[in-house]
Amino acid sequence: MTTAATTRTDPEIQRDVLAELDWDPQVPPTVVGVSVMHGVVTLTGSVGSYAERWAAVRGAQRVRGVRAVADDIEVRPPDVSGPTDTDLALAASRALEWDSFVPAERLDVTAANGWLILRGEVEFGWQRRTAERELRRLRGVRGVTNLVEVRPARPSGERARRDLQRALSRALGTERVVAEVHGDTVVLSGVVRSWWERDEAERIAWSAPGVRTVDDDRLVVAG
Repeated sequence: MTTAATTRTDPEIQRDVLAELDWDPQVPPTVVGVSVMHGVVTLTGSVGSYAERWAAVRGAQRVRGVRAVADDIEVRPPDVSGPTDTDLALAASRALEWDSFVPAERLDVTAANGWLILRGEVEFGWQRRTAERELRRLRGVRGVTNLVEVRPARPSGERARRDLQRALSRALGTERVVAEVHGDTVVLSGVVRSWWERDEAERIAWSAPGVRTVDDDRLVVAG
């Protein structure tokens, strides 16, 4: 079967990525450059916040035919009086406290030159990712270093692998995605039809107990 990723030309993908970024209100207009080679999109330029950078990457991933996204965007906050590192650290702590799914009492945030460093311990890998996502949204943040450790209450095993495989099948309705569990690492392989399915498979893997790392390099988007 011929896939959409191979039938769509690079100029077509480039055109649609530019249109998607222009349509997305979270991405500043005309500041992100887009080039495409063999379905791989490279984003260049500079934006004023980490949140805008992340929005541009996600926008490119939504376009049909995109195989991968290389993020070469720089974060350059505007030359105006913005939040100090003290302000950022306080805002980050409050953001974590407001998210009921994040154990804020077990996390610590420090700020240096607009860069946030997140430390602490959580029980699930998805809590680690959620905490980072909350910090990425804050105004004035140039980047986030996530040093949070995942220390599960119970280890992974064969039962965890079976449960995870069933969860993938329930959500995606297919056996094309295969999960393997090696200690605290989940390896996903197979073929999905869209970036949404790829993200969903990754989300489900992070929800498994005891998972610290999800390797999805073998999960191919070809739909």
